[in-house]
Amino acid sequence: MPSDPNSPEYRRRRFRPIPVRMLVPNMITLLAICAGLTAIRLSTEGRMELAVAAIVFAAILDGIDGRVARMIKGQSKFGAELDSLADFVNFGVAPGLILYFWQLHELNNGGWIAAMVFAISGGLRLARFNASIDDPNKPAFAANYFTGVPAPAGAITVLLPVYLAFLGVPMPPATLTAFYTLLIAFLMVSRLPVFSGKTVKMRVPPEMVLPVFVAVVVFVALLIGYPWHILSAGTVAYLISLPWGWKTYRDHERSLAAQTAAAVAPTPEAAPTFPPSPTATDQDNRPARLN
Repeated sequence: MPSDPNSPEYRRRRFRPIPVRMLVPNMITLLAICAGLTAIRLSTEGRMELAVAAIVFAAILDGIDGRVARMIKGQSKFGAELDSLADFVNFGVAPGLILYFWQLHELNNGGWIAAMVFAISGGLRLARFNASIDDPNKPAFAANYFTGVPAPAGAITVLLPVYLAFLGVPMPPATLTAFYTLLIAFLMVSRLPVFSGKTVKMRVPPEMVLPVFVAVVVFVALLIGYPWHILSAGTVAYLISLPWGWKTYRDHERSLAAQTAAAVAPTPEAAPTFPPSPTATDQDNRPARLN
């Protein structure tokens, strides 16, 4: 870009309009930030059900904005940075504050430390993801795995005690809630391989389009009609699946190590061959001048 701000070329490049396809995913991300900030406000007012619903809504929007950007080719570096900021607010700060205003405040400073550690862990998790996204040393199969529990999943998972309380389960001790919060925070910043499914091809055969639509509609209806049942069951199933992701990652590592070892293994050298020694018959058949 020209350095002279008065030049027409500088003005043309500096003030050129932004394509609409780049604005759409960013607007979705901003809407997700509004949902996260609204969740914080609702939690301070004691309206916990609406606060948790706002976090779930923000998680849904977080899963949509990236796909919309790739679909309409509206990816941008600005959008990536904005998405990271939204994830920190929605899935780090907001869930920690919800838990604090819900029960952790009973532990005074101890509860605040647990909520703060969770929020910081979410920020560290996002920073590590951004720093390693272009790592050239990662094996090909690693693209299908997250390193540590992703921030949106961590936010949905850490609110499990709240879901159970909405179902009528007796509220656990505040100490147990704080320990569970710290456990999820540790899983977020850990090196645990978590299956992501990003590279799984989701091609639906034509004859299965209508059944898939029906299944999606049924799931959405169940989520609206029985939100705490679905969120509780989904959270428990997700936690149970974490060891499976670690096992499949280790299997891929062993397979890659075996292939690498076979590729670099030295091939056995062939034994030197010598011409056969002449036999007695061969010596008798030699020309007379050689006898």
